[in-house]
Amino acid sequence: MTNISIPKNDWDSALYEDKHAFVWQYGEDLLKLLNPQSGEQILDLGCGTGQLAEKIALAGAEVMGIDNAPTMIEKARQNYPHLRFDVAESQNFRVNQPLDAVFSNAVLHWVKDADNAIASIHQALKSGGRFVAEFGGKGNVQAISKALETTLEAMGTRPAANAIPEPQALNPWYFPSIGEYATLLEQQGFDVIYANLFSRPTPLTEGEAGIANWIQMFASAFLAGLSTEQQIQVIRTVEEHLKPTLYHGGTWTADYRRIRIVAIKL
Repeated sequence: MTNISIPKNDWDSALYEDKHAFVWQYGEDLLKLLNPQSGEQILDLGCGTGQLAEKIALAGAEVMGIDNAPTMIEKARQNYPHLRFDVAESQNFRVNQPLDAVFSNAVLHWVKDADNAIASIHQALKSGGRFVAEFGGKGNVQAISKALETTLEAMGTRPAANAIPEPQALNPWYFPSIGEYATLLEQQGFDVIYANLFSRPTPLTEGEAGIANWIQMFASAFLAGLSTEQQIQVIRTVEEHLKPTLYHGGTWTADYRRIRIVAIKL
């Protein structure tokens, strides 16, 4: 049986680097779309613990990373003390001078206020500057989300004092279609030159504990207001529900679908 421990910190930078390095490792491929050039000024939006910002810098660009999680920024500064990292929100950040590019990997599906995020990205770019991003698209982790929602609904009434909303309202993500997101970009003065939505089944580390670790790291919002015992019960029930489809050969695979966008500021 999976050994489950519930972390107190939703954004545990050590857990992120230890068990979920795939987040930035898959993002390395996105750097080909960015194609950073020497001397360019580039923002890594949602930089996490800094690995992709460092790779952008190695191309000769001047890079700055921002993230809304202080724990991530602290770790990024420890990892790469020669780079600049700041705590900032994607939907209201500002830069001192227009940039050549804004790069973002596996972040914008956390930002339900897409309009303000796009407005912030737009103001950060110089005319002709590019926005290059990958994040969860329509249908991303659909099986996992459904299993969590179904499990919570089956648990019935929770203590009124917790004031826990309906399971669907706990969902922390925004997974748009290409048409939806491209339209938002165009409405704010971007020319979308590339857009792709694709399935990317993603193997998780730690064998049988893989899906429990993933839920603790990325889906803890579903567990809000539950006791530790209830959280463990939810995770174990979700494991049982998903095992026939997402657990094979000792490895869990998350049902990821990703959207990639390249847009130019007009």
